[in-house]
Amino acid sequence: MPTIREELAALADPAYRDFQARLVPTVEAGRILGVRTPALRRYARELARRRPDEAHAFVAAHLPHATYDEMNLHAELIGLLARTPEEAFCLLEAFLPHVDNWATCDLIRVGALGRDLDATIERIRSWVAPESPEYVVRFGVTTLMSLFLGDAFEPSQLQLVADIDRPEYYVNMARAWYFSYALIRQGEATLPLFEARPPRLDAWTHNKSLQKARESRRVTPEQRAYLQSLKVRA
Repeated sequence: MPTIREELAALADPAYRDFQARLVPTVEAGRILGVRTPALRRYARELARRRPDEAHAFVAAHLPHATYDEMNLHAELIGLLARTPEEAFCLLEAFLPHVDNWATCDLIRVGALGRDLDATIERIRSWVAPESPEYVVRFGVTTLMSLFLGDAFEPSQLQLVADIDRPEYYVNMARAWYFSYALIRQGEATLPLFEARPPRLDAWTHNKSLQKARESRRVTPEQRAYLQSLKVRA
């Protein structure tokens, strides 16, 4: 019987492998098989549904996995296998410290976290703590963006992201991504953060957030012009 790695290798596209290697420069090219995301997701769903024992054994295996694609499969399986927030937290705490690139981090989508938002926001606070690894922080920010910019939004959450003081590009890009969504979805609460002088965010994150918000189709020409006027000197 083929191993999971062999099954993934059979799905790989060498041309996509080379393309993917350029997108995730923090991953050694030799660790990338080249499985496209739609194929990976289909495989993950089939594995979780038809071979659940294998799927659970895979996410319980020693980490990190040898290949980038196995790490991506693990990221997908967390969302498919976790039935409760407690199960999700357990799987995430084991996995997140081993994530070494933005793409694997951003594949993780865990519906179970939405079943206890109070517990999830407290876990996010630990994920974005100063001592957390780079991609643990990024996951905390993207989870806050996906779950807490609607009915669960509270203005204090903006400060949680504003207070992150990290040098890593992929952390600060996630912060800018979060603030761009907040400007669109929770503009009344978010705009004062960008109108304040002196600026309350570092210049790069401030300006990148405004740029990404201006690129949204949900922003009117008048709003786009106003956001442009809030840009600060780098």
